Amino acid sequence: MAASQNSQKYPTMPEVLDELKRMTDIGFPIAAMSLVNYLKNMVLVVCMGRLGSLELAGGALAIGFTNITGYSVLSGLAMGMEPLCGQGFGSRNLSLVSLTLQRTILMLLIASIPIALLWFKLEPLMLSLHQTPDIARVAGVYCRYAIPDLVANSFLHPLRIYLRSKGTTWPLMWSTLISIAFHFPLIIYLTFYLSLGVPGIAISNFITNFNSLFFLLCYMFVTRASDEPLSTPLKTSQTLPTSSLTNSSSLGHEWGILIRLAIPSCMAVCLEWWWYEFMTILAGYLRNPQAALATSALVIQTTSLMYTLPMALSSSVSTRVGNELGAGRPVKARLATVVAIGLALLVSLFGLLGTTLGREAWGRVFTNDVQVLELTKTVLPIIGLCELANCPQTTSCGILRGSARPGIGATINFCSFYLVGAPLAIVLAFVWKLGFVGLCYGLLGAQIACVVSILTVVFKTDWERETFKAANLVGKSNDDQTVKCDEEALIGFVKEAAFEK
Repeated sequence: MAASQNSQKYPTMPEVLDELKRMTDIGFPIAAMSLVNYLKNMVLVVCMGRLGSLELAGGALAIGFTNITGYSVLSGLAMGMEPLCGQGFGSRNLSLVSLTLQRTILMLLIASIPIALLWFKLEPLMLSLHQTPDIARVAGVYCRYAIPDLVANSFLHPLRIYLRSKGTTWPLMWSTLISIAFHFPLIIYLTFYLSLGVPGIAISNFITNFNSLFFLLCYMFVTRASDEPLSTPLKTSQTLPTSSLTNSSSLGHEWGILIRLAIPSCMAVCLEWWWYEFMTILAGYLRNPQAALATSALVIQTTSLMYTLPMALSSSVSTRVGNELGAGRPVKARLATVVAIGLALLVSLFGLLGTTLGREAWGRVFTNDVQVLELTKTVLPIIGLCELANCPQTTSCGILRGSARPGIGATINFCSFYLVGAPLAIVLAFVWKLGFVGLCYGLLGAQIACVVSILTVVFKTDWERETFKAANLVGKSNDDQTVKCDEEALIGFVKEAAFEK
């Protein structure tokens, strides 16, 4: 039976439609959650602008700094648990999943300590880099009040991955939506009614994230009896043969596996994220830095919005590939890969059309400056071409995470963005005098190199071999076997760490 399945070259249309439905069920709430978070971030910037130009400049500096040094690092480290959780749910090794969640939370809390110290010392750091004192002061105030947000994110990222890996994503959307519904009156009340200014914005942000955490914990407490993936029903008559990971006598070995997955995942996220900040820094050295920096901010807002769908696809396919590999079904893992990349190509076409046809209207949402609008109309179609490569590339990164190969994605990102994109951007912008347009062409070159490399890796994948690796990592799957996951103990651990310490 297995041999006949593996020999099937082309999936049937019902199989494709079924996989499409599974992926949509996982991905749609994630995309909606990302859009709501995007709106929340826009409100933060708008409130800073209402406080004044100094607060806007200092707040923008602080947001960029916190993104680079904190949020990207925590998000990337948390992604190291994706293959363990996805494959663990697929193989029914639920005790491994629970342990992985707890260890990831602890790892993120430990990583938050040096990040918090860095945020606390932001003002003297910016002054040593010859930043304007008033701007450095405002940025330092925001970062100091944002430190509790590191704790909230240390729990939120792992819990979201945990629920997503079992195919449960609607609670993620609803918890985010409800918390952000409270966020809007809260930020107005703290910032303007109580006249807290920039501290009020930072405080409202971390309170909103703690609210999201609270709602997620409430959901897990209410539904703690249900702990099965969406794919097949579980039976509880036997016990799953324990994997080498969960039975290891060495705690250091178990932590080593998680860290070896977490660090490359973190680098893959940060290397791409940091490139946009690198582009912003370079824009400040161009002939007309004011227009270039304004356009750079607009480009980052555009790419952040367009990134919501690729990110949802990446998360969905990571879950599907991980679940199927853990369940010992390489054919379905391959099918999930093909369907996800097909969806990514379709989504990227819409991104190209949107940035090309709506470039002038989109620019006017942010500014009426003639120079900025002209430059925006020139670069947005290039950004749309970048999206043609970015969406399949981001989706493929999810495939690599789901199959426990994040190191390949990190290597490709580094080579593409820093060995191809960065030199090309510098040459085009400063040697060939193309200015900000040259920086965008550098980004395009990086994205093309990245997508060609990563798609080559994905389509040359030996899925039978990846299934064997998953069996060694998390244990073999058997639909008649399961491990009881003590989710009540898990919830108790999270509650104690999040709210009592």
